[in-house]
Order: sequence, then C-alpha cells, then structure tokens
Amino acid sequence: MRVIILGATSAIASAAARLYAAEGASLLLVGRDENRLAQAAADLKMRGAETAEVAISDLGDPADVEKRLNAFVRQLGGVDHVLLAYGILGNQGEAERDLADAETILRVNFNSAAAWCLATANVLEKQGRGTLAVIGSVAGDRGRRANFIYGASKAGLEAIVVGIAHRFADKGPRAVLIKPGPTMTPMTEGMNRKGALWAKPEQVAAIVHARAYRGGPVAYAPGFWRYIMLIIRNLPSAIFNRMEI
Repeated sequence: MRVIILGATSAIASAAARLYAAEGASLLLVGRDENRLAQAAADLKMRGAETAEVAISDLGDPADVEKRLNAFVRQLGGVDHVLLAYGILGNQGEAERDLADAETILRVNFNSAAAWCLATANVLEKQGRGTLAVIGSVAGDRGRRANFIYGASKAGLEAIVVGIAHRFADKGPRAVLIKPGPTMTPMTEGMNRKGALWAKPEQVAAIVHARAYRGGPVAYAPGFWRYIMLIIRNLPSAIFNRMEI
C-alpha cells in the first residue's frame, strides 16, 4: 500500500498515518514544516511503515499542482491512496470585514484543495484504481453565522469530491469525503471542547482509514453526525437563526 498524505502534520492525518504504518504501508508525508514531517516519518518507521518519506510543499498554493503531484507519485514509486487533510479555520469576524482574509480561507480550503482533488482524479483514473480520501466538515452542510465562510469552502469541496466519485463510477478508482464534527485538534484550541459531541483525532482517523478502503462517497465522523446534520439542515430558518451557533 502506497499512500500520499497531503497535510500530513494535521492531527487527524497523523493518526491516520499511524494506522497505515501498522499495516506496513509506504508513506509520503507532504506539508510545509520540514522538522515536524521528519519527526513524523521517523516515528512511522518505528511503527511498522515500510518506508516513510517527506516532501516539502505549500499545498495551499494552487500553482503547478499537477506537476507537484506527479513528482510525489514518482518519489513514492506509485500511489494507491491519496489523503487530503489540510485546511484552515480562519476567523469569521475578521474575514467578514477584510475580504483578503476571506479569500485566504476560500483559496486554501477550496481552490487549492479542489485542484489537488482534480489532479489526483486524473492520476487514479489513468491507472484504473486507487482512492482519493478528503477530510471535509459538517460545517459545509448549512451556512451558520459563526463560520459560514469556512462552511462555504467545505460545501464546495464536497461537491467536487462527490462529483469525482460519480466520475469514477465503473472505472475502478474511488473518491470519498469524510465529514468530521467538532474534533479536539490544534485548529479548535480555545473553543469550549466539553461535551459528548467532541471527538478525538484517533476516532476520526479510524473512520478516514476505513472509508479509504470501502464505502460510499460521503461519510460522517463519528457517524451520529449524519442524523444531527439531517435535523440541522431541515430546521426552519426562523428557529435556526435564533440558535447560538
């Protein structure tokens, strides 16, 4: 198993990488922080990875995505799974006032991520196998006053991934979007993270890893979020607008 992880220093990606390592996979960890990637690679080798290499790249820059992806594939010697796990939350209040901040959220979470997804789809379709697994968010299910810019980027990403999944129908490869609920990662530090609805990165990573091998194009993590978001999506606007979310 050869796995490229885009955004390998994220908490969920790190936990998923450990699961792949336990299977003896060959891993390519991609991101900007060379020191953290090198430390992660060494740890994954100790955990059973056949190989664990690193590639330094600013994934939020949508330029030359196809060229960079092809270089990653060559470095790893081929690819079976691509996990896209990077993103930024941003600050909703600041992004509403400063369009440059809003543009950054949209560029990183949607524009660049969509480019990586489409480039990966071309690689997987050409070889007739493999999986594109993408970490999205339940925030994309309905625009909320607290984070609708971030949510919009994740909603767009879902449309891209699900569309690729349909493009792959009967061709061999797969695409899946995993939509976590609130998760205890560095991205959510400073929030009130108490309560049963908060998940640990390892819980989400287990679902990411499992769905990379099988299942439909959309998965919630944990699974109960499918039913919570079904309710949220169907609440009348008069009620939804009064909710402190």
